[in-house]
Amino acid sequence: QVQLVESGGGLVQPGGSLRLACAASGFTFHSAAIGWFRQAPGKEREAVSCISSSDGSTYYADSVKGRFTVSRDNAKNTVYLQMNSLKPEDTAVYYCATGLLYGSSSWYKPQGYVYWGQGTQVTVSS
Repeated sequence: QVQLVESGGGLVQPGGSLRLACAASGFTFHSAAIGWFRQAPGKEREAVSCISSSDGSTYYADSVKGRFTVSRDNAKNTVYLQMNSLKPEDTAVYYCATGLLYGSSSWYKPQGYVYWGQGTQVTVSS
């Protein structure tokens, strides 16, 4: 069955960096778009980034553009989210997702993804 496992979260000071990984199995990884979302306490899940399957196009939320970079290693069935210049408002549980139903134009809609990982906590605090 489809499995997505996030790792790499932790506690980091403002201005620091973290690299999250999403290890995938149970589906044809190289043909799947992978999205990243986050959810802070009391807030709705929001889109962070997405990397497509076809040409490796990448998409970012305005709040992370220029600070976060998404990439994929098809040989390792893994997608990475490099997060730099972290801010306290980046604190959230980060999830990866796949099974995009409506194409890349809807990458930012959480309801458009079928499969989700369990999440990894990112805390940005001094």
